[in-house]
Amino acid sequence: MVDVKLFAGTNTGVLASKIADYYGEPLGDLKVNKFSDGEMQTVIQESVRGSYVFFIQSTTAPSDNLMELLLMIDSAKRASAGYITAVIPYFGYARQDRKDKPRVPISAKMIANVLEAAGADRIVTMDLHADQIQGFFDIPVDHLKGEAIFMPFLAEQDMSNVIFASPDVGGVKRARSFAKYFQRDLVICDKVRKVANKVESMTVIGEVKGADVILVDDLVDTAGTLCKAAQAILDKGANSVKALATHPVLSGNAYENIDNSVLEALYVTDTIPLKQKSKKIKVLSCAKLFSKAIRNTHEFKSISALFVEK
Repeated sequence: MVDVKLFAGTNTGVLASKIADYYGEPLGDLKVNKFSDGEMQTVIQESVRGSYVFFIQSTTAPSDNLMELLLMIDSAKRASAGYITAVIPYFGYARQDRKDKPRVPISAKMIANVLEAAGADRIVTMDLHADQIQGFFDIPVDHLKGEAIFMPFLAEQDMSNVIFASPDVGGVKRARSFAKYFQRDLVICDKVRKVANKVESMTVIGEVKGADVILVDDLVDTAGTLCKAAQAILDKGANSVKALATHPVLSGNAYENIDNSVLEALYVTDTIPLKQKSKKIKVLSCAKLFSKAIRNTHEFKSISALFVEK
């Protein structure tokens, strides 16, 4: 059997350690040197010749995290690694997946090109902002679902009075999968946004009176949309509002917005480490799911076996 080597990027060290523990192998020895001007150099301190190498790194802001991942991949490629997989729990720039106005980049496609050019043979990620981003790659992409973490958790709760909601029209498919699995109703929040990260108005489509509503999204950034959706739902007569979001980007005033909102709780995963604590934010780990995906990749087993059956 070919050796498996797991390496952690600087930004995802805690999650990578958990993944390695579940997998049963220690993290490999990798050092990141920085010159005084901020330039980075990644040094793999052990042989990877012929090995299956997995680099675990979320490409969150700042862009150093992406650059570090690219350098790690290049280091392994030049060290004759047998097969290189970039494990990217949170795939940054995924919101820029189309040209929606003149003279803008399709950044998600550009990042895909760069990862391939660096030498990645496979990508493992979770809850891309848009499923079609998988098609931007000409190498295999294993797209894991946060449902595999959230659905078993919710199954242990009382779901008798729950209605699922999408905070915007774009997330309907994601929220519908939860509604279908638990055989509950679905409502939609229609938002009007004139500039990025600022919601002008919110309309709830559907009946929520007396219900316990769970908002479902792939990521939460400034939390503006999520908090406004929660308020609009409560104003329409809901009993309570909670939320699920796979990726806790949480930039700007996000923590303050959440703490001051009507949300009872926000459940997220640890694809991105939290910058600070909040009584309302609860973290469910995705480490076990990624460790299984890594093992199945190495042992040529099914990845879809890790999905929740609906």
